[in-house]
This record gives sequence, structure tokens and C-alpha cells, in this order.
Amino acid sequence: MSDVRLLTFVVPEGVDDPQRVSGGNVYDRRVRDGLLARGWRVTTTEVADAAAVEAAVAGVPEGGTVLLDGLVAAWAPEAIATTSAPARVVVLAHMVRAAFAGADPALVDRERRALGSADLVIATSRWTAAELVARGIVDERRVAVAMPGATDGPPVIGRADRLLCVGAIAPHKGQDLLLEALGRLRHLEWTCTIAGSGAADPRFADRIAETAAEFGPRIRMAGVLDDAALAAAYRRSGLLVAPSRAESFGMVIADARARGLPVIAAAVGGIPESVAGGGAVLVAADEPGALASALEQWMTDPALRRRLRSEAAESRLRTPRWSTTVDRIHRMLVAG
Repeated sequence: MSDVRLLTFVVPEGVDDPQRVSGGNVYDRRVRDGLLARGWRVTTTEVADAAAVEAAVAGVPEGGTVLLDGLVAAWAPEAIATTSAPARVVVLAHMVRAAFAGADPALVDRERRALGSADLVIATSRWTAAELVARGIVDERRVAVAMPGATDGPPVIGRADRLLCVGAIAPHKGQDLLLEALGRLRHLEWTCTIAGSGAADPRFADRIAETAAEFGPRIRMAGVLDDAALAAAYRRSGLLVAPSRAESFGMVIADARARGLPVIAAAVGGIPESVAGGGAVLVAADEPGALASALEQWMTDPALRRRLRSEAAESRLRTPRWSTTVDRIHRMLVAG
């Protein structure tokens, strides 16, 4: 009997495209590469529509396992429900669409059916797992958690007035809330770099760019940053700001904490998990006034900065790395 472990990994088209940076894509790549390093024979199938998902699932060999990114699983729930019994279906749930305001009801329903048919759902945060169970989408016996790891980086202690916000330029990431908050702090000295792709919601991204331009050079719209440029942005910054309206975990927060960088973030979704251990200030979501108040305190209160920097430095070594994430998923897949 062969010891080779076979895995078909179905992911969104462009998972390796540096211009399509997303937390889900980063997670998928890390898991794929980590399982390959652990001896799995991984066939990665990139898909762009339901038909491609159906073909990928149908092609899983008897006794094999198919691991689907939750985004693409929701495109073809029927394919998951009708998969032949000898194949095991596992879905990576990066998010819970039903928890996002304005989510397409049809897509929410397809996600519910897809996850409900999977043999195992791996959620990327305890919050996501709890939401799936509470909403009746997945039975608690079929859900497990493998939180994202962090990308290693040198410790940083940047200037307090250099702010960084990283994430897709989209309403749920809350860049408009950040700009409104900064508009209330024009009397203070600060600069802010906003990095991320605007492809998800071009109209929203255009509005953010127009508003940012009103601040002149104080706000830099950096676009998509590759690994080296993002690492440099972390090194230059004194504070990460995550003003999300909805967030399953907050992978950029984990990366910031792996560098000892303090965080101000909205207390939504899985973000409290990502800042466990200190070094962060959490504010009410969707309230630019609360965000402005926290930013002002950061910039004007040396004692607060010292405390947050100390806590962030201590939490740096406790922040999970990707090897932990992959080890956990490896054990889940082996357990069958």
C-alpha cells in the first residue's frame, strides 16, 4: 500500500497572481506549499466558474481527498452534495457570507448548501467556526479551526505618526471610515499609507482615491504591494490601522504582530482573536469618531504608546506561524 497522500486542492483562478492579493489566496498558497513540503501529492486546480468546480470535484480519484476554498465551493454546491462516497470533501471556510451586510442572498444560500454537504469544514478562526454552527450551516462535529499563521519579519519600532492600513479597497475593509477619522485629526502630524487592490469594488476604490487626494501627500494610496514592498511598509510604520466593518480574522494584523507593530482595529468578527495578548486598541465598528479618538490618543499619549509597543513586542514570539497552521490541517486530513 502506497504511503503517498493524494490531495486535489480547488482554488480561485489567479491564486498566485501578485495583483490578486487577498487573505484567502495567501492562506491557500501557504497551505498548498506546506502540505507539499510534508509529502502530500497536491494537484492544484484553479477555477473561474461553477462548471470548472464541478469538473475538478468529479475528477477526484477514488479514496482521494478534495480540499476546496470556500469561495469556489459556494459556486457549485450540487457538485459537493453529489460527490461519490469514496472521495472525501473538505472545505476551507475563510468567511461566513451570511455575517456580511449586503451579501447576495443567493450566494449565501449556495454557501450554506456547499458547507452543509462537506465531510469537514476547516474554519480560519474560532469566530468563523462559531458563526457557522450558530447559524445552523455546519454541525459542530464537522467543523474544526486552523487559524492563519504570520509571516516572519524583523521587529519594528516606527515613528508614531506613520500609519499603515492594508487590505482590499472595499466597503467591508472600512477605508472610508479611516479617511473620515483622519479628517478629524488634521491638526495633528501624521501620514498614512493605504495599500491594497481596488479590483473588488472599483467604484468604492475610486471614491477612496478621490477622498485621499484631498489630503495631499499626507495619504499615499500604494496599490498592491509585493512581499518586499509590504515588508518595507511595515518597517516604516509605527501603527497598523484595521477599520474593518467585517473581518473573519485579520491576517495583516497577525503579520503586524509578528513584527511587534501595535494595532488599532475595529472589534468585529475574528479580530479580537488576532490581537489576543495585548498590543492593540479595539474600537467600536463603523464609528469613525471612536476610531479618531483612539488614533488621537495614540499620537498624543506617550504612556499609551510605550505600553502598546511593549505588549506588541512580547506578543511577537507568541504569534502563531504558518507551520502551525499547516501542521493542524495535515493532521485533520490524515485523520480522515
